[in-house]
Amino acid sequence: MIKLSPTHITMLCLLLGGVVSAQVERPNATPYTIAATYQKLLKNYPDIVPVEPLQSDKIVCEEDLTYYQVDGVLLKADIYYPKDIAHKTPAVILVHGGGWISGSKENQRVMAQHLAENGFVAMAVNYRLADVAKYPAAIEDLNAAVTYLCTSKYPLDTKKIAILGASAGAQLASLVGMKNKHIKAIVNVDGIVSFVHPEAEEGTYAGYWLGDMKADNLEVWEDASPLEFIAPSSPPILFINSAQPRFHAGRDDLIKKYSEWGIYSEVLTFPNSPHSFWLVHPWFGPTVDHTVQFLQKVFK
Repeated sequence: MIKLSPTHITMLCLLLGGVVSAQVERPNATPYTIAATYQKLLKNYPDIVPVEPLQSDKIVCEEDLTYYQVDGVLLKADIYYPKDIAHKTPAVILVHGGGWISGSKENQRVMAQHLAENGFVAMAVNYRLADVAKYPAAIEDLNAAVTYLCTSKYPLDTKKIAILGASAGAQLASLVGMKNKHIKAIVNVDGIVSFVHPEAEEGTYAGYWLGDMKADNLEVWEDASPLEFIAPSSPPILFINSAQPRFHAGRDDLIKKYSEWGIYSEVLTFPNSPHSFWLVHPWFGPTVDHTVQFLQKVFK
């Protein structure tokens, strides 16, 4: 038996106590689905209608494909592309939201289907959520999705790959877009671009995913902030925003730097709209239309 001196015991207790105190309690997250979002928003927006899968004979659907395997986890994707295609086309990776702890690729299936009908290869992906693996696991997964597309059988132009994310997925998409050289355009649908900007209001959801609260580990909060990695070589970006200011954190500073560097950017804000607007009508259609217009412009 190993005997510890009182000094060693004290040091061990302090160390263990520090580990325990640094843990972030799991938020009481509810399932983030199209149906749940519709029910949540219906009271304040009685005219909304939930989006439904697109029935089209113009696209090919390949769902629940394994694009990456890591630590025993099989990560799935849904891929859609035009049935009749004469040449390689731009591609879009779609990243769902859910506070880094909930949600699934099914939330982005309908948008992916509509993008495919508009001539894109569209890949809606799952990634490891906070209960399974902390940051930066999700970033690793999305980079694997980019690699999968670049080396796949699909009729895409590997020099024209965009990434689109919604809510927490928009933060992820923006971070991957700033750091992965294969991404040539970003569509940020109501997601923050900084955890540390003065406008940022993220709390326990971010802390649970990042492994620490901001006061305990500012470095990791900065490392997960896309705004920290913008550069003159960053790709064009489209922001599609709700009327909720919280989800605009860091956006205006990013646009200002983009303007100074001559990088193309756009902002579309829906007045009187809730967060998660992209999962319901009347906002879904304009979101798709503006995304298509933006991508056609930057990929012309």
